[in-house]
Order: sequence, then C-alpha cells, then structure tokens
Amino acid sequence: MTILIPSYEPDVRLLNLTVKLQEYGLGPIVIVDDGSGPAYRGIFESAQAYGCTVLTHTHNLGKGCALKTGFRHIREGGLQEAVICADSDGQHLPQDIKRVAEAIKRESSACLVLGSRRFTGKVPLRSRFGNSVTRGVFAIAAGGKVQDTQTGLRAFSYELLDWLCEIPGDRFEYEMNMLLGARREGRMIREVFIETVYLEANKSSHFRPLIDSLRIYLPILAFGASSAASALIDFLLLFVFQYLSHNLFFSVVAARLCSSVFNYTMNRRYVFGGPHTAKIGRSMPKYFSLVALVLLLNYGLLYFYKEQLILPLLAAKILTEVSIFVFSFWAQRRFVY
Repeated sequence: MTILIPSYEPDVRLLNLTVKLQEYGLGPIVIVDDGSGPAYRGIFESAQAYGCTVLTHTHNLGKGCALKTGFRHIREGGLQEAVICADSDGQHLPQDIKRVAEAIKRESSACLVLGSRRFTGKVPLRSRFGNSVTRGVFAIAAGGKVQDTQTGLRAFSYELLDWLCEIPGDRFEYEMNMLLGARREGRMIREVFIETVYLEANKSSHFRPLIDSLRIYLPILAFGASSAASALIDFLLLFVFQYLSHNLFFSVVAARLCSSVFNYTMNRRYVFGGPHTAKIGRSMPKYFSLVALVLLLNYGLLYFYKEQLILPLLAAKILTEVSIFVFSFWAQRRFVY
C-alpha cells in the first residue's frame, strides 16, 4: 500500500514519522509539499533522501488539492493497492497509522476507514467545540453519525481513487465533502479509534477557524439559502391564495407546489449538485414524494399552531418552517440526490 502525506510548512516531526513508517514496512511514502516555500526545502529534501517521493505545488492550494495531487500520482503509478492518508504535524502516531492500514485490508472496495479520535484527555477547547459542532452538522446533513469528521487519518482501496479525484473542494472542506459523498452513495464508513494527540495546544495546525469552518458548513448554508428563498415564495403565495380563496388547505397546497418547483431546481443545481447527483428521472419522483410528505406535515403543523394554539398565521407559518427544515435537509441529502 501507499502512504500519502499532504504537508504545509512542516517541521522535523514529518521526518520522524516517515522514518518510523519505513520501519513498519507499510509501503512507499508520497509527500505533497503544498507550497511551503524555500524555507522548508531542506525538510523535503531530507524526506527524499530517506526514500520518499515528494510532489511540489509552487504555491499553497489547500489540503484538498494536495490530496488530489497525491491520488492522481498514485493512480498513474499503477500500484493497485490501498492508500493511507495521514497528517504531517504529529497528530497521527505511527502505530495508529499501521492499525488503520491493517483495517483497510479487511474491508470491501466501497469502504472508507477513518482513524477516529475520541477527544478524551487534554483537548484544546476550540478543537473540542469545533469537532462537536461539525459532528452534529454531519449527522443532520448525512443522516448518520461519525465520531471524528475532521480526522486526516483515512484509508481507501485503490478502486476509490477515481471517485476521490472527482470530489469537489480545495481545502479542509474536501474531507467533509468526501464523507457526505460516501454517505450519499451508500459507501461504508468504518472507524478505528486512535489516540487523541494535540501538541502545544495544536498551534501547528493550519486550520483557519472562520474561513475553513464556513467552507465545511457550506452545504448547510447553501441549503439554508435555498430554503429561505423557497420559504419567502411560499409565504407570499400562501397569503395571496388565502386572500383569494379563503381556503387554508387549498392555499397551503398551491403555495407549496409553486415553491417546491423552485426549491427542486435550486437544490439539484447548486446545493446537492456534482458529478454523482441523481438524474432528474430518478431524483424528481423522490423529491415530489418528499414534497407530498412535507406538505402533510406542513398542513398538520400549520393547522395545529393556527387553530389549536390560536397563533396568528404569520407566527404559525414561521414555526412550521423551522420545524420541518432539518427533516427536509436530511431527507433530500439521504434519499433524493
């Protein structure tokens, strides 16, 4: 198998890791220098002297790009064995990398193996909080739980390399998109629990909390924007149809039908779009079946809030939309697209 290590501005820990991995005899090591610059050339030259293959980006492109550069190189090399990805900053112990490498041998070609941390012991607050939030977001988005969505220790069979090169994302969001894509396409995700290691409060990490978090959560934000626009259309049409017909059921159905056509188009093209998005012939029947279910929920909740709790129509509509937002996202991600 091949060990792939994306690296940006590394220190001697990268060299220590490669030496230990070579002692284990897991296979060739490919390192991607993601535009670290002349100041770090000595580290990469030493890695080459140790027998590693070093690929170089002229400037920093992001972890996702570095991984895909490595995947393409391995694919073109023709060594049809599993690929193990690990970080270069000391967070992944050599023995844990070996355990993940052994685990992928026992799995099918459609499976991803994650080296997952339990986040016990002395974990920096921002890391503990960030991972908890991301874990929750993933559970909502994908309809399933993963203990450590941000782990860089991952193993894949050779057959997955083409798929891995097609996944969108240039930076840290690439790893989240990978998990979302795997869940959407029915690939198995296995977890091997590893040691939780944070050196010097994780100050060597190149993760940018604001920008990179926005990238990771972009699918949720895009869905929220699409849903907000659809909800606005639904709001306006509900009041128009109610004013014209004075029939709540007709108004709800007509407004929802119009807004659903808009929502389907936006979600398929901009939110869940990609090379593996389901064709219209398969996704549209599923989507409008979901619309029918949501419509019943919409009417039931709206009737309950308006008629039973005696709330104004505007307040009842807001509560209804909030109630079904999470369910709708999960169902569309999991079953429609």
